[in-house]
Amino acid sequence: MRTQLTLALLATTLACPLFAMPAQAQRARVFVSVNGNDANPCTGGSPCKTFQHAHDVVLAGGEISVLDTGGYGTIIISKAISIVAVGVEASIATTSGQTAITIMAGTNDKVSLQGLTLDGANTGQNGVEFDTGGALTIKDSVIRNFVGASVYYIPTAGGSEFLVSDTLVADNKLRGIHVLASGAVVGAAFNRVEVSNNGSDGFFIESTGLGGITATVSESVVANNGGVGFNASGSSTNVSLFHSIATNNLTGLQAASGVDMIIAQCHVTENGQSWNNTATMHTFGDNYFYGGAIANAGTLTSVAKQ
Repeated sequence: MRTQLTLALLATTLACPLFAMPAQAQRARVFVSVNGNDANPCTGGSPCKTFQHAHDVVLAGGEISVLDTGGYGTIIISKAISIVAVGVEASIATTSGQTAITIMAGTNDKVSLQGLTLDGANTGQNGVEFDTGGALTIKDSVIRNFVGASVYYIPTAGGSEFLVSDTLVADNKLRGIHVLASGAVVGAAFNRVEVSNNGSDGFFIESTGLGGITATVSESVVANNGGVGFNASGSSTNVSLFHSIATNNLTGLQAASGVDMIIAQCHVTENGQSWNNTATMHTFGDNYFYGGAIANAGTLTSVAKQ
């Protein structure tokens, strides 16, 4: 009888860890390496290989750390997460029609991307597409060569925050950064962002329907774009440009009807036309307009400094 009881207890003890393993397998921080394997537990000593698998096994709110330079595959993000590459080049290359990173997260989920290189090879659709989520931060990244846009930020409901800093956006067939709020209220900030050599607009910031946008651009450059450098549209769109440069674009600045645009300490030089506005474009009188045709449509409204 005692032997049977001992065997039963032993069987129970061995069985319990087996049931607990799936929960224990999820960690707040996981690792990827080009030499990894998605059958691994994604630890620092035994990393996995792709961003998608790392995303699927990390806890919500956790972090994917990149150990070495290489390609890690496209990813669909459905929860709060950070992807961090420091001192290495973590890249995603796409095939025809693919988007490198698609974000379809929860209302309050925050997504952070740092140190990534996304290349569409002139056939990929978008670099980063944000459909739903609470916030997106992009830092220290290069996003280029897409058919659509480097970043296509299109939340449809609720409120969201969009932050980009120290990032190069370039060489897309359509736009550099496209922000569209249709039902969402967006707060956006861009700092030290270079947007260049895109087929159409550098920045295109617009709101439709019940959506609204308040955007600030500082210490940034839009150059050599086939459309407008800084383009804003929609009756609930407010854009502030500070200490930034628009050069060699078809049009430097454009504000459509209903937009409120404020420009301060900006250099707008050698564009086909400096500005084109059918809305309110405020200036503190400390901007520099020079070169190009300087064929301007609309007027600037002076605002006193305080």
